[in-house]
Amino acid sequence: MNQDWRGVVIRRLLLLIGACLLAGLVTGHYAWALVIGLGAYLGWTLAQLLRLYKWLKEHQPDEPPPDGYGLWGEVFDSIYHLQRRDQRVRGRLQAVIDRVQESTAALKDAVVMLDSDGNLDWWNRAAETLLGLKTPQDSGQPVTNLIRHPRFKEYFEQGQYLEPLDLPSPVNDRLRLQFHITKYGNSEHLMLVRDVTRLHQLEQMRKDFVANVSHELRTPLTVIAGYLETLLDNVEDVNPRWTRALQQMSQQGKRMQNLLNDLLLLAKLEATDYPSDNQPVAVDLLLLQIKADAIALSGNRHHRISLEADHNFKLRGSEAELRSAFSNLVFNAVKYTPDEGEIRIRWWGDDTGAHLAVQDSGIGIEVKHLPRLTERFYRVDSSRNSSTGGTGLGLAIVKHVLIRHRGRLDISSVLNHGSTFTCHFPGTQVVRRT
Repeated sequence: MNQDWRGVVIRRLLLLIGACLLAGLVTGHYAWALVIGLGAYLGWTLAQLLRLYKWLKEHQPDEPPPDGYGLWGEVFDSIYHLQRRDQRVRGRLQAVIDRVQESTAALKDAVVMLDSDGNLDWWNRAAETLLGLKTPQDSGQPVTNLIRHPRFKEYFEQGQYLEPLDLPSPVNDRLRLQFHITKYGNSEHLMLVRDVTRLHQLEQMRKDFVANVSHELRTPLTVIAGYLETLLDNVEDVNPRWTRALQQMSQQGKRMQNLLNDLLLLAKLEATDYPSDNQPVAVDLLLLQIKADAIALSGNRHHRISLEADHNFKLRGSEAELRSAFSNLVFNAVKYTPDEGEIRIRWWGDDTGAHLAVQDSGIGIEVKHLPRLTERFYRVDSSRNSSTGGTGLGLAIVKHVLIRHRGRLDISSVLNHGSTFTCHFPGTQVVRRT
């Protein structure tokens, strides 16, 4: 109410009181005159309130307000204008929502909105095709009740959505879907699902090709290596001038065999999601053996290798795969740490799970290379790999072993100051010794 209406109301009340006093002067009953006058004014006010209540309760969207007088007419008009403005705002918002829904409905990718508890709020038509969601009966259902794959339930409950998840479609095993989940608002979830069947088929063809070629090359390489070894043992009888050439061929043959072995191991790791043997592994004892091998590898370079391992935490999984991953990390530290450098191996557990850290005082790695270190054949420095005899597949093997054991790898490094490779395993993979 503006200041003018306040003045009008006050003047009208003063006029009413003046009229009541005048009536009291005429009749001689001042009190009764005031009571009757003010009572009439109160009754009129209550009648206007009832009109307002009835209009607010029963009016249609475009129905104008009832006629009012004075202050109540202003109140009716103000409420009516506020309602019209609210209707216009809601209309604009609804138009935006409709456009968003129309655009997402036209997408080939599934879009699913979930509340903070993981229950279905809304989805587009592609979600019904790819995921088998049904309208409206699935609304409000937990998403894990409709997508029952164990890996999806584990992925959703962990809440770590940095990497997408690839799974078969729940309605068609021949379709391969990729799930992206993003949190927004008040812990709600936006899930995007894409059909990556073609990409998966191409990737599978590549894996099969690499595995088949590696397997086929293994036999001829073994034969060649055997003959080279025989020639080296009898080089004096053949021609002493061939000694250097035969040694280099034998060295490169062994390097190719190591490369094929790593390729076959990667193909094996990629073939399944879980290791075939899933038993508790005493990581402290495993690391003791790896430490001994690392000392032998260091030889006369005299690295200071220390181990701190908590025997109370075992890791559920494949001992052979974990040995391959952990030894890769430790042997890399030995290869890339200068003579008499320090290498620290630590295994411990806490409330979040179990962790393995391999820290060295080596040459370090530039920050720009860190995101790509686990890619196949990625080389920070090509000359470095050739001098150490690496295949460029070690960290790729580590990555796939960790994925199969539900772990992840963190890498931190400072150039010329050393690197730290840390493996994190969730509590579901850890067995605590009682």
